[in-house]
Amino acid sequence: QVQLAESGGGLVQAGDSLKLSCAASKVIFISMGWFRQAPGKEREFVGSINYNGVPIYADSVKGRLTISRNNAKRTASLQMNDLKPEDAATYYCAAGRTLGPADAEIAYWGQGIRVIVSS
Repeated sequence: QVQLAESGGGLVQAGDSLKLSCAASKVIFISMGWFRQAPGKEREFVGSINYNGVPIYADSVKGRLTISRNNAKRTASLQMNDLKPEDAATYYCAAGRTLGPADAEIAYWGQGIRVIVSS
C-alpha cells in the first residue's frame, strides 16, 4: 500500500507563488498529479506527470502552474505562480495509471492540503 503526503500549502496574497509537494511512501511507476476542490464546487483536475516526466495540464491553469517529479526522492511538486482567488481550494495529490482532464484511474489519494488566496 502506498501513502501520499502533501506539504507546502498555506495562506498567500493574490499574485504570490506557492509550491506544493507530494511524497510517496515507496517507489511508484504510475503517474502522479493534483486535483483541487473549492467549497461548494466539484473536484477538478489540475495537472499530472508520468514516471518519465511528461506532464499534462488542465486548460484552466493557463500556464501559471508547473508540475515536476523527482523519482529519486519519490516526490511530485506543483509550482503555482501568480495565484488568484479562484485558485483557493483544497489540493489533493493522486497517483494512478491514467490522470488527465477527461479520464482518471486513481489508485491512491492524499488527504488534501489547503491553499488560501487573499485578494
